[in-house]
Amino acid sequence: MTRHQKRLAVPNSWPVERKTATFTVKAGAGPHGEAGVPLVVLLRDVLGYVNSTKEARYALNHDSILVNGDAVSDEQRPIGMFDILAFPEREESFRIFPDEGGRLALTEIDADAAGSRLGKIANKTVVPGGEMQLTLHDGTNVRVADDAGYDTKDSIVVDNESKEIVAHFEYEEGALVTAVAGQHAGRIGEIEEIDVTLGSGSNTVEVTTDDDAFETVEEYVVVIDENFTGSDETDADAVEAGDDDE
Repeated sequence: MTRHQKRLAVPNSWPVERKTATFTVKAGAGPHGEAGVPLVVLLRDVLGYVNSTKEARYALNHDSILVNGDAVSDEQRPIGMFDILAFPEREESFRIFPDEGGRLALTEIDADAAGSRLGKIANKTVVPGGEMQLTLHDGTNVRVADDAGYDTKDSIVVDNESKEIVAHFEYEEGALVTAVAGQHAGRIGEIEEIDVTLGSGSNTVEVTTDDDAFETVEEYVVVIDENFTGSDETDADAVEAGDDDE
């Protein structure tokens, strides 16, 4: 199986230049599915902390990079929406967050915010023993008591160290949300109205912002906390994408 991916064929959310070279790194197996960006792409093409895959492997072998609080060793490990990327030696932490163009960008956050990550509940099932298993947007699972009151489309905050849920935000009118896909990706506002569509069509939501309002399908919005977003953002478009040097 090839380790490379043609740049022209990568998902629109990937923060890579498409015409500077033919190939980039292919994402390995892991969370986020096809939307996940290989870790080395963020290290090399976005942050510029390494110049090659070889340098990325060296940093990973020395536990210099944490993803959601855990040291990782695979430079192709998929990184996606709401993941926390931390560099303890540099005292830097970033949250992966969609910008207004729908591309994944890095938002710098403080150490306290880096201690947990947000997840949208995509599914829930009862497992043996009577516990409820919540499946998050990235494919990871969290188990809770059967009567915990969590619903799909709600959001939870999971502590990176204990893996316990530390906050729960319900999907409802009045909730603060961000659009993560579509033409309104990156915009933040409150749900004004949820319009339930009969049949197989998607429900739509009307979201009001400080300046105006927009409408999108509910699959494109995620409930967030009012202190969720950071103030400093790394501009992925300002970094020139390089070749996959070994």
